[in-house]
Amino acid sequence: MHILQPKHAKLSQNEVKTILDKFNIALAQLPKISKKDPALPEGCETGDIVKISRVGEMYYRVVI
Repeated sequence: MHILQPKHAKLSQNEVKTILDKFNIALAQLPKISKKDPALPEGCETGDIVKISRVGEMYYRVVI
């Protein structure tokens, strides 16, 4: 991981449910990120949700 690259973390099933309920959205409504993206943590599979932490902001992406 490069020093300027934002931190990527795979969410647990409990965290996924919390995020989807908080924003009142379905999994299909989240922005996508490729399974081949080099920034993804090891062990990410299709359908997992990844939290991307930048300074003062958080983004969520579903792995496709």
